[in-house]
Amino acid sequence: MSISEAAAAAAVTPKMIRHYESLGLIPQAERSESGYRLYSKREVDMLRFVRQARALGFPIPQIDALMRLWQDDDRESRAVREVAHAQLLELQQRRKELDEMATTLEALVQECAGDDNACCPILAQLSAPLAARLALAPVVGSTTLKEVKAGSRAKAPRRRSHIERPPQRAHTALEMWSRSAASPL
Repeated sequence: MSISEAAAAAAVTPKMIRHYESLGLIPQAERSESGYRLYSKREVDMLRFVRQARALGFPIPQIDALMRLWQDDDRESRAVREVAHAQLLELQQRRKELDEMATTLEALVQECAGDDNACCPILAQLSAPLAARLALAPVVGSTTLKEVKAGSRAKAPRRRSHIERPPQRAHTALEMWSRSAASPL
């Protein structure tokens, strides 16, 4: 079958098929006399496997490992379980981090008055130095940095220019976001 037929059968795009070929997840397609890619049921099954593994969040190296296990009749289910369990732990960690980020954003949104005042605690928090956002923030002046708390809206002076506010203690998720944004992939 052609690349468009294989794509439709596996519910992926032709571009993804070419990408998976380039990564070695599926073998290079046979070619017709006119140079068109040709796919068999086997490759379509492999494409479905990759699509479904991607839908579960598996990264490409783990999909490759699972694909090899799937094709190995002498495999032990223990090896498959280990790959799947590692992915489950990764997803649980990501969910925890996302929950922490959502909590931080909820607190920041509650802190922001959302009016015509130029002072915005969301922008102040995002632009604060990393040290000011750490959970164990240093003392600034005679007071310690406070944690952003939902519902605590202080009236700010009505000025259109940037108002320097003391940095506030950040939530752990904002700290993690700052570190991940600073470190290369």
